[in-house]
Amino acid sequence: MLPDAVIFDMDGVIVDTADAHCASWQMLAAERGMTISRHDFLQTFGRPTREIIRTRFGEHLTDEQVGQMERRKEAHFRELARDHVKLIPHVVELIDTLIAAGVALAVGSSAPPANVQLTLAQFDLNGRFRTLVTGHDVTRGKPDPEVFLIAAERLGVSPSRCVVIEDAMAGIQAARAAGMTAIALTTSHERSAFPDAHRVVDSLAELQPEDLLAGEA
Repeated sequence: MLPDAVIFDMDGVIVDTADAHCASWQMLAAERGMTISRHDFLQTFGRPTREIIRTRFGEHLTDEQVGQMERRKEAHFRELARDHVKLIPHVVELIDTLIAAGVALAVGSSAPPANVQLTLAQFDLNGRFRTLVTGHDVTRGKPDPEVFLIAAERLGVSPSRCVVIEDAMAGIQAARAAGMTAIALTTSHERSAFPDAHRVVDSLAELQPEDLLAGEA
């Protein structure tokens, strides 16, 4: 049985943006006389930028200061994106196979809309998704399920008929909290990092439309 919809996280599932995001965080930290290691970066990868800023730079920051830092960090990312972002292997084949099978597609990302639109346009993927839910559409970031529930509502499908493909622990937790099938892709973390996933795969080539829903793999 096919799912009604598949919701893709963007970073680490559609495109490999880890190097560009890590470098942009390091640039922001350097401007403030601080450092962020690759390990530090991976611990919060997938959460909304504004939440990471408060975690890394202090809860004392005002909303205006957080907004300024968020814009600065994302500007750094967009400067780096064209040279440091590449497609995740087999993602286009999976997307096209799902569309051909009549499955609705969405993006559910913590990234700001400018990043999502720029990155998808870079690879001519914008038209393949019926809706894009970004970090600016939600008030609560992953692991809260809000981003995925909004996607399901916009698509007009039941959460139980949705599959989420994620590469981050917070994203898998969000998918489970939304009542959706959660598939983890090991682009950013080891398989052992995903005890809550319904399924863990090392490559998108392992996925076929008819075996995505939980209990049918």
